[in-house]
Amino acid sequence: QVQLVESGGGLVQPGGSLRLSCAASGSISSLYAMGWYRQVPGKQRELVAGITSRLSTDYADSVKGRFTIFRDNAKNTVYLQMYSLKPEDTAVYYCNAYLPTLLPRYDYWGQGTQVTVSS
Repeated sequence: QVQLVESGGGLVQPGGSLRLSCAASGSISSLYAMGWYRQVPGKQRELVAGITSRLSTDYADSVKGRFTIFRDNAKNTVYLQMYSLKPEDTAVYYCNAYLPTLLPRYDYWGQGTQVTVSS
């Protein structure tokens, strides 16, 4: 079992920045791929950014150049640094982890943290 706990959400003005953190515990290892998803009411959860065990990253087109995902394997923590935030970034952000070698894929999720971008 893997437990994921997010922190760092909140209210920020347009153009501002926030850093989300996701602390993993339990049977987590650096082999897990990790990522951040977000969801707004009435819409599907979407991938924001992902990072593999080899530190390869992937971003949604809407956040490229504004968001950066990185991880600290010694702390079992993944971060999402968000700059130039826009109102459309408002959502609940969820941390995700899965082991790519385990099939079928099994996803672990955090409880989510609210990010609100508003003046």
